[in-house]
Amino acid sequence: MGLLDSIIPGRVARPRRTVIYSIHGWGKSTWSSQWYRPIFLPTEDGNADIDCPSFPLFTDYNTIMQAVMELGHDQSSHGFGTAIIDSADWLEQLNWNDVCNKKGISSIADAGFNKGYDLAERQFMRFLKACNGLRDRGMHVIFTAHCDIKRFDSPEGESYDRYLPKLHKRTSALLQEWADEVLFGQYKVYTRKSEESFGRDRTVATGSGERVIKTVERPGWQAKNRLGLPEEMTADFKEYMQYLPPLPSQVA
Repeated sequence: MGLLDSIIPGRVARPRRTVIYSIHGWGKSTWSSQWYRPIFLPTEDGNADIDCPSFPLFTDYNTIMQAVMELGHDQSSHGFGTAIIDSADWLEQLNWNDVCNKKGISSIADAGFNKGYDLAERQFMRFLKACNGLRDRGMHVIFTAHCDIKRFDSPEGESYDRYLPKLHKRTSALLQEWADEVLFGQYKVYTRKSEESFGRDRTVATGSGERVIKTVERPGWQAKNRLGLPEEMTADFKEYMQYLPPLPSQVA
């Protein structure tokens, strides 16, 4: 068979590789638990109240890597359809701890000349490759992450603050490049002007607690999607699932 025989004719429906990040308590774990036949791989203690199958809390990097490999060995033997790594920032810490143990140091920065970060990056790339193995066997893969507000030095103008996943910049870049969708969950915020003394106005933020998902990159946050999603969606998973391509073995 020649290379011409291997040409893919067009769009192929595949399980999604999704990152959802938000402030603490927004509900990203609950949102993720509504995917097809989910299983949690917890790196932080916070999903005990969610009615969803879960591994015990992972406290070291090698054990969660082993769990991913076992899930990907034979998807038909366990029946799970979505692996949820909850969360990416605590997984990063497990990765760093493993690097420190291998190097015999107390902090990843102590390795010098970025050697600790280099090793952590290579290990995380292997973890993502293992996650690709899950997708190749028909499983969605979701990473949750907390968010942070960091200053962005724009090359085109003044600097400004923006929401980012709470990860080291190298980990964040790898994860976002790997993902098909990077979603930012936040509460809907409205602003109004409040008149102050001496004729000055003050901007006041208000909100009803409505949760929304941002799906497209904007100055205030990082996001992307390959599904043609609206720029802003409600946090209702039933709305989101309408955009998921049907898979032969799943009803997502």
